[in-house]
Amino acid sequence: MATPTPGDRAGEAFAEAAAEAVQTSVMAIRLVLTIADAVRRQQQKKLGKQDELPDAAKAAAEASEEVKKLLPGDIGTALLEGADWPQIAQQLMALRRAGVDLETMLPRVGEIAVTVRDQVAANAARVAREGTDEWAKALRETLPAGPVREAILSSPAWPEMAATMAKLDERGVDVRAILASAHEEGAGVDRAVAKVLAAAEVPTTSRDALLSYGPMTTGLDIPKDLDLGDRERALRQLAISPSENQRFARMVREAMPGREREADLLVSSRQWPLLAYRMADMESKGQPVDQHLARLAKDSSWQEGPPAQMGRRLVQAANDALRKPVGAAAGPGESRVKVNTAAARSTSPSVGPTKAGAKGAAPAAPGVAAHREAGHARKSGKAR
Repeated sequence: MATPTPGDRAGEAFAEAAAEAVQTSVMAIRLVLTIADAVRRQQQKKLGKQDELPDAAKAAAEASEEVKKLLPGDIGTALLEGADWPQIAQQLMALRRAGVDLETMLPRVGEIAVTVRDQVAANAARVAREGTDEWAKALRETLPAGPVREAILSSPAWPEMAATMAKLDERGVDVRAILASAHEEGAGVDRAVAKVLAAAEVPTTSRDALLSYGPMTTGLDIPKDLDLGDRERALRQLAISPSENQRFARMVREAMPGREREADLLVSSRQWPLLAYRMADMESKGQPVDQHLARLAKDSSWQEGPPAQMGRRLVQAANDALRKPVGAAAGPGESRVKVNTAAARSTSPSVGPTKAGAKGAAPAAPGVAAHREAGHARKSGKAR
């Protein structure tokens, strides 16, 4: 057997690199299609009309023609030769049956795949693999709150998606760019499936989202259908992973030594997911969350008042502690929430109607909702 020449070895290395680039682009296609299928399932599940996947053999035959026609040759061939092609074909046909136009969607997916293929071929840098927490954080930072992000995190395929993102990242691919593109496809799938199922095109704002509008959510990206009654779902909607949630809860307990009962009361409160989301947002901006939480132990004003309202006061105190800049600490015993005492007296049931002075002292502003008083935050475009 002849010894390979340097030229032969170089050619083999190039071929291997090219093959790896194509396979990586196929991984990107699988990721985008899995996200699209997760959105389809989520939309149909909400309306109780989730369909079974079409027959694998029939779907493979029908979908192969679409792939050959609409995807680049090398990428389409690699996709068709993959061991999981029957499952991918089922996803494609299920999307078509749900109302998605594959002749519009697949070329865009092909553009994503070509970008990935070229990135892998040009970039040999390796990045350490991250766990699912890192990619949940990437979703929070890349995708807006809404049905696509929730569908990804609630999908049984989420661990597999996160592993795929890690592999793409290792190979030098801009995963966040793929996610941004996949979000557009997922949003299109959501609209198409909703149209076929005659669902409302514009989701109504939930009661939780309305009630949270104001200091609790200023500057945060909150989904319109926020559901604080289902903690697991609320954390998923806000892209807070279980381990992140546990870590934030631990930070609260460490900030309140000797107050374990009160700390647990805060963590178990209905608004806790919003506090955890603010902590995650602060960490992404490099802000010292632990220093902010330390104020809960330094100022005990939240202890004053009826025991039955302790949880509510703790939520207000924690939110105020997180929002106030470090160095602007409250004085001893000072309440976390600034109260207009004149306005409070004017509306308090304990003050009789003869207290006309209190009403006269109240400015017009108290009649405006809290989130409207904090109007400057609207400039960010994300404030609720």
